Amino acid sequence: MYFRHAAEIWRDFPELVPGVLVATGITADVSVDRPIDRYTAIAAERLEGSTESELPEISAWRRTFARMGLKPTQYRCASEALLRRFRKEGSLPRIHPLIDVCNAISLAFAIPVAAIDTSRVTDGIEVRYAVGDERYDTFSGDVESPPIGEVVFADAAGRAHARRWTNRQSGHSAVSDSTSSVLIVAEAMHETAAADMDRLIAALDEELRSIWTTSSRSALLTHAAPQFDF
Repeated sequence: MYFRHAAEIWRDFPELVPGVLVATGITADVSVDRPIDRYTAIAAERLEGSTESELPEISAWRRTFARMGLKPTQYRCASEALLRRFRKEGSLPRIHPLIDVCNAISLAFAIPVAAIDTSRVTDGIEVRYAVGDERYDTFSGDVESPPIGEVVFADAAGRAHARRWTNRQSGHSAVSDSTSSVLIVAEAMHETAAADMDRLIAALDEELRSIWTTSSRSALLTHAAPQFDF
C-alpha cells in the first residue's frame, strides 16, 4: 500500500509538511487516560487568553482553505474543529482509544491528524484534486460526490476517504472496534511545521508503542520524497 500527495498538490502548496505513521496490533480494550490528560493539558495552556484561530498552525490552514475557495469559518480543518469544541466544552467525547489519543495529540499540536483503517482502503491513498466521480461515505450512511477540483484522500477504487483535505474524514474507513491496522496522517502548513511535525510523529510513535506495544513505521514526506510505501 502507499500514501502520497499528487504533484499538483505539492506545486500549489509547497509549504506542506506531511507526517505519516502505519501501525498494527491496535485494539479497543486499553486505557488511554494518562496520555489524553497530558496532551489536553498542553492544549488548555495554549488556549489560555486566546482562541484557536490565533494559533499559527490554525491560521496557516485557514489561509490554505481560503486559497481552495472555501470559507474558513464554514469549513474548518479537523484540528481547529477539535480545539473549538475543547475550548467550549473543556473535553472531547471518547470514541475509540486510538482516535482519542490522536485527537488529544492533535489538540496539543493544533495540527490535523487522521486515522484510517487500512483494511478499508484499496491499494493506497493519494491526496489529489477530485475528478468528480469519487464516492464519499458519510458517518450517517449517506453517499456524496465531491465536486471536481476539491482536495480529497482518494484510493485506487475512487473512494474518497476525506473531503476538503483536512476538513472531514469518511465513515467508510473510520477506526472501529474491529480495526487492527491503521494509517495515521498529519499535515501542517505553518512556518515551523517541519520541526513540529517531527515532534508530533515521534509523540504518536511513542504513545502507540507504549499503549499497544505495536509495530509501527513512520516518515516525513517531502516534494522530493512524496510517497510512503507500507
